[in-house]
Amino acid sequence: MPVTSAYRPDPRFFDLGAEFGDPVRAADFPETRLRYRNQRAATSVGLEGLTEAEWIAAFGRFQPLTGQPGPLAMRYHGHQFRTYNPDLGDGRGFLAGQLRDDRDRLLDLGTKGSGTTPWSRAGDGRLTLKGGVREVLAATMLESLGVPTSKALSLIETGEALERGDEPSPTRSAVLVRLQHSHVRFGTFQRAAYFQRADLIEQLVEHVRALYHSEVAEGDAPGLLAAIVEASARLTARWIAAGFVHGVLNTDNLNVTGESFDYGPWRFLPSYQPGFTAAYFDQTGLYAFARQPEAVFWNLTQLAGCLKLVADAGPLTDVLNGFGPAYIRHLRAAFLMRLGVKSLGEAADQRLTDTTLALLREGGQTPGSPLRWEPLFFDWFAGFSSSARALAGPRAGVYQGEAFDAFRFALFEHEPDRPERLEHPMFAAREPEEMLIDEVETLWADIAMGANWTAFETKLARLETARQAWDFAEP
Repeated sequence: MPVTSAYRPDPRFFDLGAEFGDPVRAADFPETRLRYRNQRAATSVGLEGLTEAEWIAAFGRFQPLTGQPGPLAMRYHGHQFRTYNPDLGDGRGFLAGQLRDDRDRLLDLGTKGSGTTPWSRAGDGRLTLKGGVREVLAATMLESLGVPTSKALSLIETGEALERGDEPSPTRSAVLVRLQHSHVRFGTFQRAAYFQRADLIEQLVEHVRALYHSEVAEGDAPGLLAAIVEASARLTARWIAAGFVHGVLNTDNLNVTGESFDYGPWRFLPSYQPGFTAAYFDQTGLYAFARQPEAVFWNLTQLAGCLKLVADAGPLTDVLNGFGPAYIRHLRAAFLMRLGVKSLGEAADQRLTDTTLALLREGGQTPGSPLRWEPLFFDWFAGFSSSARALAGPRAGVYQGEAFDAFRFALFEHEPDRPERLEHPMFAAREPEEMLIDEVETLWADIAMGANWTAFETKLARLETARQAWDFAEP
């Protein structure tokens, strides 16, 4: 299979042994129709030269790429809505391979909807096409907003009729492949701890440390936890600044590199609503928008509990206590990034964060025309440099009153960061790119009812334009 010299296979997880995964085979799908190919991501790992037939062979039929040992279903446990489940593991996906990207980072090729495994728990191992479309949209939108996220690499429709309780059935099927830095979950550690296998915890600590947090000293479990706490705090802050609700923050959906992945019932906020939930089954609001930091911290405490098999509790507790300050620090940085301004010091940066949230809170309650989350950052990007644009725009009537005055004062204290970005044509538009649920459903309706992929492809092209316009540094 033709790959470029940039393709560098490095299947390191496979070396961990049988306690961490099970060799599996992909399903034999009746059809393989390529619906999405992320050529930019493919280029980063030397796979851009694959023909469509070769792409489908690799990511629809799962013929192993050169240097890859074949699919492996990963073993893990997890808390699901804070109830421990020892029967998890890759039930409809597997690790298809690992390779280095153009920044020498180790990336996983992970699947979703690729067939049954020993951990399928009577499920069919399949993914609905709608679920695949939604994951592509979520990952692409989050990447454009500077959130550490997996990248959807491939989506192939597979020609099966699936029965689902939360979609009109029968519904179409697909298989997704994502690129992300690690699929080692908090739940991977939980499984080892469940069996009281300190040896497996030690093996995992060294594996994760060496490959993803090499600044940590060998054998330093508290140091590794500190690195994961820091990465998780950054991820959570970026979610909040993006107005994103993951929906299912179970311990098997958080990984050791602080990277967002596995998008199910996600939503973006229409306006500032702290109690906004993404999943219809989250009836208590456990994973509501404003409770996401609490959820991530709770999951980190479960990871720390696993590490007590190989480290003293005191240092681990000290590390956990650092999550709150780290989250606040990253939240300030995330709001500065989204508003396109430079830091002016902790006090001024916190004032800007607080006044931004206050304006979103007040504006979101405006009768008739509430201030939506995303437009505020679009209107006021680069601070004073956008003043005339914002005050002549469609939300000029919202930008008044005490909350706005406090926000504008705090914003104008800060120097614009690369204000030349405002020269991008995107900022001449009246509205930003958003990803609210009504648009998602409309995009899906075109596909479901008319087999029309044009609107979906156009949206992805616009999000790529937005990514280039925002030009946030890749996490």
